[in-house]
Amino acid sequence: MNKQATPPQSFYPPSRRLMGPGPTDISPRVLAAMSRPTLGHLDPDFIDMTEDLKQMLQQAFKTENSYTIPLSSPASAAMEAAIINILEPGEKIIVCRNGVFGMRMSDIIERAGGEVVAVDDEWGKTIDLQKVEDAIKQHPDAIALAFVYAETSTGVRSDAAALAKMARTADMLSIVDCVTALGGIDLRVDEWGLDLVYSGSQKCLAAPPGLAPMTINERALKKIASRSTKVQSWFLDFNLLGGYFQGSDANKGGSKKRAYHHTAPINSLYALHESLVVLLEEGLDASFKRHQLMHLALEAGLSAMGIELTVDKEWRLPQLNSVGLPDSVDDAAVRSHLLKEHSLEIGAGLGASAGKIWRIGLMGYGARQENVFHCLTALEDALANQGFVLTAGKALPAARKVLTNK
Repeated sequence: MNKQATPPQSFYPPSRRLMGPGPTDISPRVLAAMSRPTLGHLDPDFIDMTEDLKQMLQQAFKTENSYTIPLSSPASAAMEAAIINILEPGEKIIVCRNGVFGMRMSDIIERAGGEVVAVDDEWGKTIDLQKVEDAIKQHPDAIALAFVYAETSTGVRSDAAALAKMARTADMLSIVDCVTALGGIDLRVDEWGLDLVYSGSQKCLAAPPGLAPMTINERALKKIASRSTKVQSWFLDFNLLGGYFQGSDANKGGSKKRAYHHTAPINSLYALHESLVVLLEEGLDASFKRHQLMHLALEAGLSAMGIELTVDKEWRLPQLNSVGLPDSVDDAAVRSHLLKEHSLEIGAGLGASAGKIWRIGLMGYGARQENVFHCLTALEDALANQGFVLTAGKALPAARKVLTNK
């Protein structure tokens, strides 16, 4: 006799505090925006909404680029799109690699038939400008310099303005990963001369995962338009995407007459739109200051426990804190304890940093006082459970002192 099948059940996720490298906590306001009635992807009201969204993205990126769009994909696909649209087989790209995502850029270039000129630095350190300058001199035929502004795998910032200037001086394009940067630290696309920039919805914008804001200037668009071969991906071809997001005159300022390309993730775009409204209501500078303040409070609390951040102060990302593991502590056991006992998620190290660091995110809506306090209290408990010797009760007063400036 056949066993009776279990009836299908709805999924109700547990409530977590997401303080890893992303996704991050999403505000009730943004989640509510997702539940609004779905429109058709060519509905005039939906198109008007996306026009507003693109203008807000321009403000967030600090750019006037007309080609500023929310790509219907996660940021990893945006990285691939950025590379394969300007790269033709046999061409060189100089890649700065000081973490996982610089390495991923290299892999994409090689898969697309390009040549990688690697500039490697120690994980956890900022990109060495002298090494980049030397690589540019040795490979003047490279078409682009690719780098990660805010390296999610290590919590390190690099000097995007200086790197972009070096690329432009050498008549190379800059491909810039700003996935963890947008909305959390200063980013000036036009002023710094960044050519092709991509980000993600799930970090400091604090929207659901699955969208990738991008902005492309005229220099990069000219390179794309002058290709002698088709872009290897149909879906990620910026010429086709431009017709959908910008209209038939994509390279001349755009138009509301859209060419069908794909069915956009309508409700996710509502959420991204609302997250940008929230960001711009607060103000970019205020957002940057809030992220920095929460970072300093977390740092003070961790230090009071006897735990230190691993990145040099000048290059630390406030929104992604790289925390050194004490030698006596079991990484996986601590993270498991935090999840089971405190419904708190923090991130493990990746690649060369695995087992050496935790990555604690303070991104967007997640960069708030109650998260800092909850994280410190939970981590104190998890470490004590591991037998780590610390003086209980010091972390919160240290963090509170930073927040109250007393």
